[in-house]
Amino acid sequence: MDFKVETGRRRAEGSCTGWLMTSVAPWGDTKEDAFDQCLVELGLGDSRLIRMEGAMLPMGFEPSPPEDLAMGSLVECHIAESYTYDGGIASAGVAWAQCITPEGDECSIVATLSTDQSYEETELMLKMNLKRKLASRDLEVVKHEIAVDEVNAAKDHHGCALAALILPDTMNMQSGPVGRVRGGFTKSAGTSFTPGSGT
Repeated sequence: MDFKVETGRRRAEGSCTGWLMTSVAPWGDTKEDAFDQCLVELGLGDSRLIRMEGAMLPMGFEPSPPEDLAMGSLVECHIAESYTYDGGIASAGVAWAQCITPEGDECSIVATLSTDQSYEETELMLKMNLKRKLASRDLEVVKHEIAVDEVNAAKDHHGCALAALILPDTMNMQSGPVGRVRGGFTKSAGTSFTPGSGT
């Protein structure tokens, strides 16, 4: 049986554009009102949002300038939101990094953070968060970008700080390219579980 194992560097295929943005709303009548004000300021007020979890971005991610989004459009977002009230402060931040794996493959990751700390403290914490994600995946940074904002709520009002990585063209549900599978083989549940043994 002949097979080929790819070991050379693989450039990320596909096209996924996105941009970082932040907004603050210090005059919300409710938390929801403050959040909605932030969405409108970001240009997401008329979009349908899909909140994404996890660190990995779609293959081929490239930063791009912000663009107008059509009303009713379905948009993938990695969002950090933080709330405060009556003179308090809150901060939110998002960061992305384009990276290379030890195998030489290109990929990108994202980190988000919400705090009740200042802009400066939140930026430091977000950088550490991004570094941890890079270290746990053994990734080398090629370039990165960070966006953080801080809100100071008005008296008797709710404040919201919002940071987002907006990816408007990814909702094709895996019709585009994906990267190779990394790591070793894993056992299936049937081969590694022995009934009654606790393992």
